[in-house]
Amino acid sequence: MENRNEGFSINFTEEQQIIKNTIREFAETRIKPVVMHFDERQEFPAELIKELGELGFMGILVPEKFGGAGLGYVEYSIVIEELARIDPSVSLSVAAHNGLCTNHINLFANDLIKSKYLPNLATGRMIGAWGLTEPCSGTDAAAMQTTADKSGDKYILNGTKNFITHGGVSDVAVVMAITDKQAGKKGISAFVVEKGTKGFSAGKKENKLGMRASETTQLIFENCEIPSENLIGAEGEGFIQAMKILEGGRISIAALSVGLAQGCLENSLKYSKERKQFKRPIFDFQGIQFKLSEIATEIEASRLMTYKAAVMKNQGKDINKEASIAKLFASETATKAASEAVQIFGGYGFTKDYPVEKFYRDVKLLTIGEGTSEVHKIIIARNLA
Repeated sequence: MENRNEGFSINFTEEQQIIKNTIREFAETRIKPVVMHFDERQEFPAELIKELGELGFMGILVPEKFGGAGLGYVEYSIVIEELARIDPSVSLSVAAHNGLCTNHINLFANDLIKSKYLPNLATGRMIGAWGLTEPCSGTDAAAMQTTADKSGDKYILNGTKNFITHGGVSDVAVVMAITDKQAGKKGISAFVVEKGTKGFSAGKKENKLGMRASETTQLIFENCEIPSENLIGAEGEGFIQAMKILEGGRISIAALSVGLAQGCLENSLKYSKERKQFKRPIFDFQGIQFKLSEIATEIEASRLMTYKAAVMKNQGKDINKEASIAKLFASETATKAASEAVQIFGGYGFTKDYPVEKFYRDVKLLTIGEGTSEVHKIIIARNLA
């Protein structure tokens, strides 16, 4: 039965509803009991990820011929939203694996590379990382300094990537590097680098505010030699490829934001009906009702924006504006929802005994990752001109 507090139900197909029910049950039964275990230890939940792979949720966008589920961005958004409703950390890991590394290979690599990596990535037997950001280049991705110099039938990589999801636990990474220093962003290329390659290592593991079960590290390349066939597409195409990947990634962050906000709303509503002050549930007070109604309204809008972008992406339409609108609004909504949830819980919201404390820590990444809120306002404005 649908939760009446989830707002308007998108007209999902029977298959999509089955996916929604399946991933919700998994999140409730397998993830919910161990959320704080992995958060407090900053431990990557390898077994849970493996189980998600067995269910087909680690290769959502990968065609069936390469071992994936062969689904689209609506199904992808459903999975990310439902996971984030319980644990945004697991949701982030599933999003990064599916939408970044795996999808980059899926969309832009040749069949040789696809056949080599996608079957293992799609089933969760391999974990993927994606390397774009560097210590001195975040929003300005074209300012990267990692280089890939051609030497015979090899490329030699040197440089450092920063804030890389799954940097230490990954088996394979898609990495952007400069192949032509004079060509600016048109001189950036993309490569597949396997774990264990000489000169390739994970660096510092970040001690993070939130999303602590989703590992974040540096990737370090020191005269790292990779075969020339590991080039994805042609030289100079890496930046354009990365921008297309980030466009889809913004849908995943929007969906993650919707799920996190939904988790905040559900927990706040339940608590407000149980918590009594002055011999009445605090839900009866107008101040609490206004908070809940505003959160519910903005979640409704965020969800519709997110699924609009997902449908358009499936249709092959340009979603540059729509993805930014969804990501911007949903992430800001989630931030408000988390803050209001802690406020509704009062002193208990400041403790780790209730989920809203973790939502409050996790949510901040959503206005930063896959482009800051400020960057998305610029993107939206440019699309209005």
